[in-house]
Amino acid sequence: MKKNILVGQSGGPTAVINASLYGVIAEGMARPEEVDHVYGMVNGIEGFLSGHVTDLSLLTREDLSLLKQTPAAYLGSCRFKLPENLDAPVYSLLFEKFTAMNIGACFYIGGNDSMDTVDKLSRYARIRRETISFIGVPKTIDNDLPVTDHTPGYGSAAKYVASTVREISLDASVYQQPAVTIVELMGRHAGWVTAASALARKYPGDNPLLIYMPEVPFSMEQFFKDVEQALSRQPNVVICVSEGIRDKKGRFICEYTNDAQIDTFGHKMLTGCAKILESYVRNRFRVKVRSVELNVNQRCSSLLASAADVEEAECSGRRAAEKALQGETGKMVTCSRLSGPGYELEYGLTEVGNVCNREKSFPVEWITAEGSDIGPEFLDYALPLIQGQPDHIMENGLPKYLYRK
Repeated sequence: MKKNILVGQSGGPTAVINASLYGVIAEGMARPEEVDHVYGMVNGIEGFLSGHVTDLSLLTREDLSLLKQTPAAYLGSCRFKLPENLDAPVYSLLFEKFTAMNIGACFYIGGNDSMDTVDKLSRYARIRRETISFIGVPKTIDNDLPVTDHTPGYGSAAKYVASTVREISLDASVYQQPAVTIVELMGRHAGWVTAASALARKYPGDNPLLIYMPEVPFSMEQFFKDVEQALSRQPNVVICVSEGIRDKKGRFICEYTNDAQIDTFGHKMLTGCAKILESYVRNRFRVKVRSVELNVNQRCSSLLASAADVEEAECSGRRAAEKALQGETGKMVTCSRLSGPGYELEYGLTEVGNVCNREKSFPVEWITAEGSDIGPEFLDYALPLIQGQPDHIMENGLPKYLYRK
């Protein structure tokens, strides 16, 4: 008997999260003998609990083409944590809804916390002998999911960061007066996004001259020494910092103002370390200082998306649908690089318990110069991820996107 499939998006969006959604929909609709309808959770599990569902099978071919190039989360997102206790009433309510909708497979596109949702639902199903498959589709610009080589969304974020920092560096070079520009980038515990700023360099010794990430404790005194040395080399210095840099005591630099707040998952909401460092540098060196926070642009710039990233995001969604319909459950889609010349990926699965609530840090051995620069190993790793420019459907000189009305 044919079943319906259900897909949701959760956590922070990316430039290619909808390409993964497209992959799930396209693969499901390509199997009419197995799949009747493809439904979407509006605003993830939280919206689904409130009855907010849309029939994605009704999207036209043109709609799907637009969906693939649309940034942010078409279905809407949420940050909703399911209870640790699998006897909580919410689980029986969810499965009552699954049964009423004749759901045979459920997909959740997200990061660490979203994989926690997949893990809990699949464990509940196993205990209650439910036959629904639950598969996680990886998504995060932070690139911090373990097991998989990299995460869809990271390549486009890296390309945006490298392109934007290159432009900021060119702008900073216009004047001959000494000046420092501090660029704050996303990354609470992992410095992958900030590391991408190294790709902006046009030649060795180019800006950004200094790069600081959470993996190495931040020392204000060493920072001052680094800045002094950098200013002695050239008048215009660009520095890139992760939002999550912290001192050796574990205190976030942004907390020096005591403004950090907590989100629903207990994570500190970090912002403002570049602004704090701006004040320190201005007071210490008496030069012109500017701080720039790229903020959400890092995750929603489809015009600077990587074609490789779009393709890999779609493949991840397709593989998730394929494996779920084969009966796999409690897994997340992974990718690994094949050995040999060139760049080629192989897609697989891992137990979602290997991923949820865990983080993959940036390799410390790739961090050089006493914690203020990135080694060549990262360039070899990251360059294949930012290749290509996807074709865009345009309207009146602007990209055309799909959105829910």
